[in-house]
Amino acid sequence: MTTADIVFAEHGNPETLRDREYDARTVLWALLVAILIHLAAAFLLAAFSGFFSPSVPMPEQPAELTLVDLAPTSASKNSAFIETDESKKAPEPKDKTFESNANSIGASELAATGELPLPSQAGKDRPLMDFETNPYSLETKGAQPQQSSAPSQQQQTTASQQEPITAAEQFALLTQKSTAALDRSATASQPSSAYRRLKERNRMAGNITNRGISSVNALGTPLGRYQKIVADSIGSRWYTYVEQKRDLITIGTLRLRFYVERSGKVKNLKITENSSNEAFANVCVQSVLEAHLPPIPEDVANTLPPEGLEVDGLGFIIFPNR
Repeated sequence: MTTADIVFAEHGNPETLRDREYDARTVLWALLVAILIHLAAAFLLAAFSGFFSPSVPMPEQPAELTLVDLAPTSASKNSAFIETDESKKAPEPKDKTFESNANSIGASELAATGELPLPSQAGKDRPLMDFETNPYSLETKGAQPQQSSAPSQQQQTTASQQEPITAAEQFALLTQKSTAALDRSATASQPSSAYRRLKERNRMAGNITNRGISSVNALGTPLGRYQKIVADSIGSRWYTYVEQKRDLITIGTLRLRFYVERSGKVKNLKITENSSNEAFANVCVQSVLEAHLPPIPEDVANTLPPEGLEVDGLGFIIFPNR
């Protein structure tokens, strides 16, 4: 037997219905008031909890570093070196852009066409900074002093014996130097090398506006003069060895890095780039190791690190059309 809910319906009493409606309204208002009380309590709890609890720190933005150029007006030790013709004497430049063996004032043959601190000029597309063209000259020995045709001291003494002289005159003959002897001494003290590296006028586009023969703003410093000595000592041997082994080497570029100690000795020599062959590398390394470098001057050595003078990126290039 199954069970079922049975609903019985009957007509109710009117007063009883009114009482039920009143009770329903009372319950509804009480429910609404309770909801409002709960909402107000939740809002107050949220407000007071946010006021008394410690605030969560906001993520900090990364610090920004602004670099300000505070470099002194004089050429620093990190300035790029550029060779200057010492025969073209110039006053100290206002803008000391490069470090060199002699002073140079920037000038350009053409109007400024670039952003680099260089002159603007036409020429070959080479990775160099040459303002003129000239062939290289190998290291040669200077003219040897020749024997003078002036009479020797013995001949002078023999001739002087023909006439009696005083003691004072004899002392003068033994101590004085003739003009010819002084000239021979000056000739012997002149440098015996006529080395000059190959230069080919390069195409450049710079921002120098001063019109004149192509040059840059360079300051002659003791360090720049020593760097010129290093370059000439190595280059004079390099051209000689290249001439001797030209049939063995191929076209390409080689770069070296090494240090020059205070005594002038080369150390930590490394090849950083070589697009030629091993024979060319041997020629370049031999040129550096056999260069007779003088000791670094004291005033220059005091400005260098303990390792000495760093030469980084010294380049040797064999062009296709030499």
